[in-house]
Amino acid sequence: MRASIVIRTYNEQRYLPRLLRAIHTQSTQGLDYEVIVVDSGSTDKTLELAKDYRCKIVHIAKSEFSFGRSLNLGCAAARGDCLVFISGHCVPVNDEWLVRLVAPLVEGQVAMTYGRQIGGETTRFSEHQIFSKFYPKNSQTPQKGYFCNNANSALLQSVWSTYRFNEALTGLEDMYLGKQLTEVGIKLGYVAEAMVYHYHHESWATVQRRYEREAIALQYIMPEIHVSFADFLRYLSSALLLDMGCALQQKQLWQLSKEIFLFRFMQFWGTYRGNHNHRQLSRKRKETYFYPRQTEVL
Repeated sequence: MRASIVIRTYNEQRYLPRLLRAIHTQSTQGLDYEVIVVDSGSTDKTLELAKDYRCKIVHIAKSEFSFGRSLNLGCAAARGDCLVFISGHCVPVNDEWLVRLVAPLVEGQVAMTYGRQIGGETTRFSEHQIFSKFYPKNSQTPQKGYFCNNANSALLQSVWSTYRFNEALTGLEDMYLGKQLTEVGIKLGYVAEAMVYHYHHESWATVQRRYEREAIALQYIMPEIHVSFADFLRYLSSALLLDMGCALQQKQLWQLSKEIFLFRFMQFWGTYRGNHNHRQLSRKRKETYFYPRQTEVL
């Protein structure tokens, strides 16, 4: 059994050395692997680092880039039975990440897995809360529903060769594929033990754009979604209360209040801008996706 680890990169020199070191110190237990970097025009030391670690490098022009297309190019260059996806700014927590993530594939339990994500030391406080909501401590293999995330996931090559990633979406190509698979009875699994630190270093404008493009993609996956301005205000207020309460318990409210407000405002303003033109979603499903702490696997 061989795994092909596909990493999408664009100016990832900050965390890429940690990621590549962590990959090469994995306890593979006989699992063979290769590392493929799909780069979309880095101007820092990303490509130099990839060469130092003997990664196979695939280039995609900025003008040709989409999240799905870059992954498809990496998968096409892969020679593994299992395709493993990890963000260039994620770092495995321990040396069993790889074998734990692919084990349900090898054992035939599911065709796609995704692992737990937690924030690193530079991750913003509110994003820690988001990771806690969507990536709980307990595994579910197979899981109910189609939520998944390619920042830390694995997929059978045979399944990818049939379905592939949607190249037109502005994000959430992982969830779209997950929905396709579950609709035909192919199972997904969540592996909490395959854990990574997920770092984000973004300006506030970039945070807004990230949630806006994901909201646009979510409309394609769940076209019934509509987020009104009233929803924006309600979700923002609820998230602020939740985060401020957690920060208060940790005696960090004074230091974090401005950061919390800015992050949550940009998150839900981006969501509103991306979503508000579409049809009404039922209250229960809409609030499951956007309301803090309320979860139901999609």
